[in-house]
Amino acid sequence: MDRVFIHLVFVTFFLLFFTVSSEDEEVKQALVRFMGKLTPANVERALNFGWNVTSDPCRDKWQGVSCDSQLNSVRKIVLDRINLTGDFDAAALCMASSLLVLSLNDNNIGGEITQEILNCQYLTHLYLSGNRFWGSLPDNFSRLCNLKRLDLSDNNLSGQLPDLSRVSGLLSFHAQDNQFSGEIPEIDFSNLLAFNVSNNNLNGVIPDVKGRFGENSFSGNPELCGKPLPKACPMPPPAEKESKSSSKNRFLIYSGYGLLGLVVVLFVAFKLIKKRRPKTEKSNNVVEANNSTNKASKNSRDFKTSMGNRSEYSITSIESGMVSSSLVVLSSPMVNGLKFEDLLRAPAELVGKGKHGSLYKVELGGGVTLAVKRIKDWEIGKEDFKKRMMRIDQVKHPNVLPAMAYYCSKQERLPVYEFQQNGSLFRLLHGNFILTRLIIVESRFLVLADGCIVSSATDWDFGSQNGQVFGWESRVSIAASIAQALAFMHDELRSDGIAHGNLKSSNILLNKDMLPCISEYGLMAVDESRPTDPFKADIYGFGMILLELLTGKVVQNSGFNLASWVNSVVREEWTVEVFDKALISEGASEERMVNLLQVALKCVNPSPEARPSTSQVATIMNSIKEEEEERSISSAP
Repeated sequence: MDRVFIHLVFVTFFLLFFTVSSEDEEVKQALVRFMGKLTPANVERALNFGWNVTSDPCRDKWQGVSCDSQLNSVRKIVLDRINLTGDFDAAALCMASSLLVLSLNDNNIGGEITQEILNCQYLTHLYLSGNRFWGSLPDNFSRLCNLKRLDLSDNNLSGQLPDLSRVSGLLSFHAQDNQFSGEIPEIDFSNLLAFNVSNNNLNGVIPDVKGRFGENSFSGNPELCGKPLPKACPMPPPAEKESKSSSKNRFLIYSGYGLLGLVVVLFVAFKLIKKRRPKTEKSNNVVEANNSTNKASKNSRDFKTSMGNRSEYSITSIESGMVSSSLVVLSSPMVNGLKFEDLLRAPAELVGKGKHGSLYKVELGGGVTLAVKRIKDWEIGKEDFKKRMMRIDQVKHPNVLPAMAYYCSKQERLPVYEFQQNGSLFRLLHGNFILTRLIIVESRFLVLADGCIVSSATDWDFGSQNGQVFGWESRVSIAASIAQALAFMHDELRSDGIAHGNLKSSNILLNKDMLPCISEYGLMAVDESRPTDPFKADIYGFGMILLELLTGKVVQNSGFNLASWVNSVVREEWTVEVFDKALISEGASEERMVNLLQVALKCVNPSPEARPSTSQVATIMNSIKEEEEERSISSAP
């Protein structure tokens, strides 16, 4: 019996080993096929070049190949300037599905970039500059949604530029010196550090790049127009000249005016007759009005009931027996046709209560969940609130949560947002947090959103007593995204005097893609009794968020002042003591943490005038984020 058991165990391990080996072998053979179509012209391959079926790409260190720390999977292929010639085989290459970096710059490689390139879904850096690639790119190129750097310059590529709207983390895009045509697609220019589409066949109006890129990024496209190019876009064609039928049209218009005047006269006559109606008729109207009032009051009570009797006030104000204002739906198709009565009838739950109001989670049904903010003790007038909401709605940034609708009456201010199920940055740092979308690839946890990597196990540490504590690179990335979004909003709304007014970690929400979104922008009115520049106050709030990210401590808790504590520790030259122990145990560089701490301390300077501007902070944070990403790539084994 024992011999049978041992035999079964041996066979089981043999089969497992064979399965793993065959999978690795399949990837290795695919990479050999890839290189088989790319031969170094007039150059003999060195003995240690590798790229053959008798060796292993990781353990035998094929030229230009870097693998993960366990030497199990290929992560980087860098073969720049070795005079490779031949055709690009994306199907074979992307059998190595864990590939993060591909660089083939300055060779002589030809062929099309086919649909199979999308199988390299984890690519973060793709460099193909200085080759002979031709043809158009795949239509759904944005499925490579983890890209940070993309360089297609100096090739013979044609067709339209790729739609990169889904590639929210893109830092640089180079497509100059090709044959691309059509218009420049929608791109989030607020995150880009480099952009160049010069010397192509592009046409149309250049999108608003907010002054981030100059003429050199767009020159050499004769049909492009608009800033920053000196060529102005043509004016729209003038209206057609008056036709022979214009007199007939004028007759119809004047007839309409006459009809409108007749309606006005009839309306006035009706009002005069109404005033002479007997008093009994008026008394009947009073009864009807009272019934209307009772019905509206019942709606208010119903809403209180749906809140579980947890709200202090009714969501609406009853004025003269009817709701005084209707719900204003902004530019969101999700709530098209939404009425205030729909909010009254929907199940609602009080999920937060603070100094400036309460927050309700409202279930509309059909998968639509809203967050309704009830603002209290706000001095701003009704009309000013409406103007503020409409102006903020005109300014869009992917890291700022837009209001979907709002309700405004004499007593109530109710902005409506899409409810964010993943909670806030505060909850992620200090409270229990559960990730709902995880997969495991090669023993690494990957947080996914529509197939896009948000973070990996190196960025997210499991098992903290407070739940989920995320790593250094993720903290830097979130801070940089907040800084960019804040700088954008300040730049757009400075002339309107609209700052955030209450920037803190609980107002940084994590959307379905686990990306940070600033919520409740502009809901706090400026306190006229305090002369502090509201935009400098936002910088202070951002500095406090940085301190939270660095220390892991709560900003205000039982009188504890985080900024004062950090400054006192730094003065005593015990700076390392302020950092979150999770970051230290992870092995984060003390030097880099100190650099970010210096940024935070500048932001929380007691003197508003000494604090940096939001644009300066965004530039610094972008630089830090870029250094971290480059260091992460270069340090991969």
